[in-house]
Amino acid sequence: MQIAIKCAHDKIVPLDQLKPNPRNPNMHSQAQIALLAKIMSEQGWRNPIVVSKRSGFVVSGHGRLLAARELQLKSAPVDFQQFKTDADELAHLIADNRIAELAELNRSMLRDLVEELDTGAFDMDLTGFDTGALEELMTAAPPEEFPIVDDNIPIDFKCPKCGYKWSGKAEA
Repeated sequence: MQIAIKCAHDKIVPLDQLKPNPRNPNMHSQAQIALLAKIMSEQGWRNPIVVSKRSGFVVSGHGRLLAARELQLKSAPVDFQQFKTDADELAHLIADNRIAELAELNRSMLRDLVEELDTGAFDMDLTGFDTGALEELMTAAPPEEFPIVDDNIPIDFKCPKCGYKWSGKAEA
């Protein structure tokens, strides 16, 4: 199998020459790797594997490397990067995943995008959300900790965290 390469890279490298960093704290479940492999099969390589010129280890893209092996690919696009120190390299290894974890989703916008894609003709797995996660997203209720308002105050609210909207007048 071969998949399209749609990302900038320095070189195509055989998978057996890529060395995962033994200190990588990020663990990838088989389900995650299977989903990533499915996405890569459909979308191609959108990001290269990053390898340190300093150590020769993979610094980011361990999941992509595992997915490529799952797909029985022979090679992968690699971006070789220079790090000033071992500490810089380790910091990037850690930060590469942590920064994405810190992002906050606008659930209302996400729900709108998912509804736009969910025509029945599109494989929703390619969004990275499984069926259970999509159902949870589409049926999320407002958080319980919303303050109670006076009965006479008209309300028009949108939760800034989950995007849930409601309006009208509080009933006694």
